[in-house]
Amino acid sequence: MSSSESEGEAPPDNTENTEEIKDIDTSRQQEEKTFQDLGLDEELVARCEALGWKKPTKIQCEAIPLALEGKDVIGLAETGSGKTGAFALPVLQALRDNPQRFFGLVLTPTRELAFQIAEQFDVLGEKFGLKCAALVGGMDMVSQAVMIGKKPHIIIATPGRLVDHLENTKGFNLRQLKYLILDEADRILNLDFEKEVDKILSCLPKDGRKNMLFSATMTKKVAKLQRASLTDPVKVEVSSKYQTVDKLKQYYLFIPEKQKDVYLVHLMKEMAGNSFIIFCSTCNGTMKLALMLRSLGYGAVPLNGQMSQDKRSGMLKKFKQRNRNILIATDVASRGLDIPHVDVVINYDIPTHSKDYIHRVGRTARAGRAGKAVTFVSQYDLELYLRIEQLLGRKMPKYETEEEIVMSLAESVAEAQRYAQKELKEMEEKKKSKKRKKDNFDDSEQFVGVRDRIGGAGNKKTGKKFDGKKFKRK
Repeated sequence: MSSSESEGEAPPDNTENTEEIKDIDTSRQQEEKTFQDLGLDEELVARCEALGWKKPTKIQCEAIPLALEGKDVIGLAETGSGKTGAFALPVLQALRDNPQRFFGLVLTPTRELAFQIAEQFDVLGEKFGLKCAALVGGMDMVSQAVMIGKKPHIIIATPGRLVDHLENTKGFNLRQLKYLILDEADRILNLDFEKEVDKILSCLPKDGRKNMLFSATMTKKVAKLQRASLTDPVKVEVSSKYQTVDKLKQYYLFIPEKQKDVYLVHLMKEMAGNSFIIFCSTCNGTMKLALMLRSLGYGAVPLNGQMSQDKRSGMLKKFKQRNRNILIATDVASRGLDIPHVDVVINYDIPTHSKDYIHRVGRTARAGRAGKAVTFVSQYDLELYLRIEQLLGRKMPKYETEEEIVMSLAESVAEAQRYAQKELKEMEEKKKSKKRKKDNFDDSEQFVGVRDRIGGAGNKKTGKKFDGKKFKRK
């Protein structure tokens, strides 16, 4: 071989090898990083160890150093990857350096996620005298106003209820706020919350405020918010595609619509001893399935946006504490909820938006654990299912069942269905007979009534405007 030939061929080979070595070195460095390496102080590192966080996740490795430098961050990572720690830790360190009331605001799309984030802040800041307040719909405004009066360091809120307090709670403002965090930013920025977010942003300081946005999926609307509120943000993209974690096994089950209940009960029997979250598309569907499974002897509890906050919290507590092993939920539970012991997610109703699939199945296989997800696909769901496969970039294997064994349950399931229908009918009649005295407004993402309260829905005859608390004349 001539020297000219070797000179011509060598560079491509060396470049390829160098790239491989770089990739290996980068992954090794990430694996070897500790929380201390990210720039966190010793006491916060000790709190992480107390929580059992042995080493930072990928999104934490990327986002925390940037946030500590004071940069605005847009973080994109698969669900269950430690996004809460990625924003909570730098905010707490900044707060410890410059103690101040009303220091940080975290906006979330659902009440359950707000409570969960508040719990994590409380645990991380336990030794530092941290005060947090969770402001969500469905709870008493007066008791929340008392919490605000105590001037917490961190507020975790759903957009609708925060707007209520900014408009109605005397003396409450966020003009000195230092950190704004939007968790599950894509859902917050959907049409349901766009006006509320604009109103909240108008009440916040423009100078000296740091911003962080985190989500498993991002949409074009993030760009709109970026122009409105972020200053030279750094985008941290741990996953370039919409991904689910490696330890999650995903399957589909193609079955007739009428036989979904029978197949569901078959899966409950086949995977007995596991902890399940079953996703339905309607509130009524969660109630029906819970009643049906209970009549067959299963410990099932429903969770949906039409339930009062006390009931929602109670049902979730029963499931978290393993007093019940089946949670049947609408998409209220698909975002951010961290319940490590969930073994199986079943999509009883396929999600209408394929990105919601990522969030649903992300309730299992969290923090390095293994998990399983099974999606029911009826004759009406083929197009939606194909969109999910396109989003994932791969085909899912079929979940194998024997029809004869499944259909042997048909009679007992039919009887349970009749019982559930009867119970639902009785519940509806009781509701109609009782006049509701309370306003059961829900500000989770399925409900759009928040805008009415801001934009002027009220009594047309009297000309009074309802502001979420009392009537007042225009």
